[in-house]
Amino acid sequence: MLNMAEGLARLGALAASPVTARLGAAFADAGFELAIVGGPVRDALLGRVTHDLDYTTNARPDDILKIVKPMATATWDIGRAFGTIGAKVDGEQVEITTYRADSYDGATRKPTVAFGDDLESDLKRRDFTVNAMALRVPGPSLVDPGGGVEDLVTGILRTPIDARISFGDDPLRMLRAARFAAQLGFEVAPDTRAAITELRETIRIVSLERIQGELVRLLQTDAPGRGIRILVESGLMAEFLPEVPALRLEVDEHHHHKDVYEHSLTVLAQAIELENERHPDAAPDVTLRLAALLHDIGKPATRTLEPGGGVSFHHHDLKGARLARKRLQALRFDGDTIGSVTQLIEQHLRFFGYAEGAWTDSAVRRYVRDAGPELERLHILTRADVTTRNKRKAARLAGAYDDIERRIGELAAQEELDAIRPELDGNKIQEVLGIRPGREVGEAYRFLLDLRLDEGVLGADEAEERLRKWWSARA
Repeated sequence: MLNMAEGLARLGALAASPVTARLGAAFADAGFELAIVGGPVRDALLGRVTHDLDYTTNARPDDILKIVKPMATATWDIGRAFGTIGAKVDGEQVEITTYRADSYDGATRKPTVAFGDDLESDLKRRDFTVNAMALRVPGPSLVDPGGGVEDLVTGILRTPIDARISFGDDPLRMLRAARFAAQLGFEVAPDTRAAITELRETIRIVSLERIQGELVRLLQTDAPGRGIRILVESGLMAEFLPEVPALRLEVDEHHHHKDVYEHSLTVLAQAIELENERHPDAAPDVTLRLAALLHDIGKPATRTLEPGGGVSFHHHDLKGARLARKRLQALRFDGDTIGSVTQLIEQHLRFFGYAEGAWTDSAVRRYVRDAGPELERLHILTRADVTTRNKRKAARLAGAYDDIERRIGELAAQEELDAIRPELDGNKIQEVLGIRPGREVGEAYRFLLDLRLDEGVLGADEAEERLRKWWSARA
């Protein structure tokens, strides 16, 4: 809940910071306005941590440079065409942008850049009222033409102008609505949600890289499920990630199964909770969160209604991995992320065989080998995938996974399990067997790897003797 007295005190402290005070005085002496704008003002009112300060001014880029150069250790003007000048002042990086009065053609989200002279007009062209507040400096005084403070108090996200016009200008703002709703824990105003539904197809003019960027930012929030629901319910998610709304499978009175969509959102929430418990100081793990959201996307394509009312999803793990790879490639994710997510989806069911009966040491080694560097993420995903309301079953599965992690730890201590490899490498195999590089070296290597997995560490001498016996029997 926003406490106005405390929020205003934080705004005062923000305006009095050394860098802001210095910049404010310099712009005022030069006859120009200056204001802190957007997220820093919102976060100060909410008591959230503010990292970077963004400023806006009626000064043009050339004037901004003239004012900041004497006090800056470095300046850059890569954003000059859009009115933005960057500088490093007293060790802090700042960006100062000329008031904007852009226009859009509706065919692309690239505006025709035009500079403005009025702060309130600049604020009204921004995405949401809670981001359309400014703090004039020196002074300070709060400028809030759209009622952003009231929306912070009530926890509402809405646009400063008609949502259809705002989203028509820049459709990416529809995705930002979902992200900010999740980030701030706010509700999206009814007319704003209606505009998202109405204009959802316009997201197609936005580059896939931009869409991917907003999806990543949504997944980095503490509770992305709120934003995902907005995207799915409005139909916007179907435009770029249709596999998620497809999880809402129909359930008839004869064939009952778990709600896959709700299950997936629960798995995502539980994965984030476990991620924070196990790695409290780490950055949000977007790869893990993607895998949690998408781990069951193979179910719609593999659902079979069985006689007697049962439902099966045979090989949905493999199907889901293929679907995820294709979709993440389309969204321009990098190869490492795609590889990790698809591997986790493909392997997320592997553990449940362990729950039915303890594995041999060999099976545990293979589990670790197959997971490779994704083992810790697989631990979290597999635990998060237990959403049963049956407390006894949940306790049994949790106990089984505790057991497999304990065994992995014991074997790792004994055998350096995280670096499983045969005692002899390819060069040594060629030397021992007197063969040249080729298919036979690979076969010999796989023989030694299976030996390592089945029996643990043998030592180089024993491995060489076993290799010679295998080669002799093979010949």
